[in-house]
Amino acid sequence: MSMRISPLTLDGFDQLPRHARRCVFWEMDPAALRDSREFADPEFEKEAWLSMVMLEWGSCGQVATLEGRPAGCAFYSPPGTVPRAKLFPTSPVSPDAVLLTTMRLEPAAELDGVGPSLIQAVVSDLVRRGVRALEAFGIVRGPDDDRPGGAGAECGPVECMIEAGFLEDMGFEVVAAHHRYPRLRLELDRAHGWKADVESALERLLMAAAVTVTDSEQKSTVGVL
Repeated sequence: MSMRISPLTLDGFDQLPRHARRCVFWEMDPAALRDSREFADPEFEKEAWLSMVMLEWGSCGQVATLEGRPAGCAFYSPPGTVPRAKLFPTSPVSPDAVLLTTMRLEPAAELDGVGPSLIQAVVSDLVRRGVRALEAFGIVRGPDDDRPGGAGAECGPVECMIEAGFLEDMGFEVVAAHHRYPRLRLELDRAHGWKADVESALERLLMAAAVTVTDSEQKSTVGVL
């Protein structure tokens, strides 16, 4: 498949996956979000937040497409622009770091290397801008947590946070441990094997995709027999 990743622009809001256009889990204070749930338009609030950050700080997102269709996105910004960043047991974000808040993939893109490619695009952008580190609040999912759903899924930690294990595969290191919400950090001023980590993670994804295809073919053959 033909994959393309590009920085989010002010007029590129419609390129985002549907859930990402409406999700304000990170961008609105939880109390304000609860109070305004009946009359606020989350899509308007998300677009307003993105516009504010892009005008004051610059591009804060990377958008992935497969064959011209939305496949995923990643958002990042100074932690002071993210209300929820203050509320975790592992807060605050380090003063020299930018916060990676969201990495959203469409179901069809999960095994096509889109996730590692989005992280690579974020890192490349921040290195070019002289940022020292990238941090993220990961989530450790439990056995009772459902997998993230589709476009209409409700926002919440499981749906809107990045898995801690994926971040570690990308080279992030835990700097504030927690059983549920660890804070992780990727140093951007040292290139210690980061590309190798990403390539290794991508290889594992492709191997998982190959196993899935093989299993499907075997089931199909059994059905014919």
